[in-house]
Amino acid sequence: MKLYISLLFLLLAYPAFTSCSDDDTAAAPAPYDQYGSVFTAMPAAHDAIIYQVNVRSFSDAGTLNGVREKLGHIKELGANVIYLMPVYPVGEINSAGGLGSPYAIKNYKEINPDFGTLQDLRSLVDEAHGMGMAVILDWVANHTAWDNPWITEHPDWYQQDAEGNIIIPPGTNWNDVAQLNYDNQEMRRGMIDAMSYWVYNANIDGFRCDAADFVPQSFWAAAVPAIRGIKNQNMIMFAEGARTNHFAAGFDYAFGFAYYDALKKVYNENKPATTLQDAHAAEYANIYNNKDRFVRYTNNHDVNITDGTALELFDGKQGSLAAFVVAAYMKSIPMIYNGQEIAYNQRIDFFTNVPINWASADQDVFNQYKQILAFRNSSNAIKRGTYTGYSSNAISAFTMKDGNETVLVLSNLTGATANYILPPSLTGTAWNNAFTGAAANIGGEVTLQPFQYMVLKN
Repeated sequence: MKLYISLLFLLLAYPAFTSCSDDDTAAAPAPYDQYGSVFTAMPAAHDAIIYQVNVRSFSDAGTLNGVREKLGHIKELGANVIYLMPVYPVGEINSAGGLGSPYAIKNYKEINPDFGTLQDLRSLVDEAHGMGMAVILDWVANHTAWDNPWITEHPDWYQQDAEGNIIIPPGTNWNDVAQLNYDNQEMRRGMIDAMSYWVYNANIDGFRCDAADFVPQSFWAAAVPAIRGIKNQNMIMFAEGARTNHFAAGFDYAFGFAYYDALKKVYNENKPATTLQDAHAAEYANIYNNKDRFVRYTNNHDVNITDGTALELFDGKQGSLAAFVVAAYMKSIPMIYNGQEIAYNQRIDFFTNVPINWASADQDVFNQYKQILAFRNSSNAIKRGTYTGYSSNAISAFTMKDGNETVLVLSNLTGATANYILPPSLTGTAWNNAFTGAAANIGGEVTLQPFQYMVLKN
């Protein structure tokens, strides 16, 4: 019944025959038969811990079954949302090299045969659900590959130059993809239909929407509720974009580009730790709903290639952990890129299928990531609390508070020993180590070793 009500609402709100203005999206998902059942263990939006999987490199086989076989590793780490990079066939025309970019989509409703079959994806989702983990797909709404069938079947679904030639995304050098035309209402309906296909046919739990800032807000304002209306469960909608109007469109999360850049400046340009407070304040300056969150990361598929691994970016193992605890706890949704949790020291080129060497795993680093995420999972203050910053030049210091629970995070983001004097409002509190429960007799001053972090709870 919920599905039919949603469809009726969307049809009334966006009739089939409309003008082509930016605000007139027609959006009704196609009535496919639903595979699978509702995922009853879906995490609330605040509770998500996202693990990004590069299917090509995650296993020796580079397949969906290879991911399924290592779900236990992701579960042990403490993640509850698995984000699969694009699983669709890759375009071959004007390919960006190697095996081609997974973000050049040849067909929105097929599985890349190199990765397996629809049944393989279903099996992965079913098993992940059985282990209490959601699965979301990467969705590329801004552009397609040049050999996508839409190119020949619907050339008017693409932007064209004065001579009628379909163009690449304006302002980019993305020669392997063609820019879609969001003035075309039929294309918008086709896009929502394609997104809906995977919810119905693979029982997935949402999308990470690539290059969301490039796509009109009015499209997302139609697409997000359409996807949410398919299954009677929470759905995760994650915009890879920094526009604050993504939240108004219904997204749960936007992308912490500015926060990541600030982290790099602290480590690589000797900027003070207060830089992170400033970046945090700027990101949330126009966010007025406490449920809205930015996803923060110390690595992902893009920066891994362009900037380096978390180890390269943040001064090795301990430095990268000191950066991650701040990113994960400062009013955010943490995201981990496959391999960083084992201190993998090789960049992962997602244009190839060179597998991660899991045998090289650093167990101590893995255990620290587990510990950081386990406490986040247990703490309402971290997941839902109010943030207050107290940083110094060397130490990122802040509290997260919810009801009677206050968590104090202190992380030395430098390679030198640093002293920190607690502000009066935080002294005289009976703090305990958040990870062990042991009393932490810190007094009014704390000394932190290089890249040491401390998480305390009252």
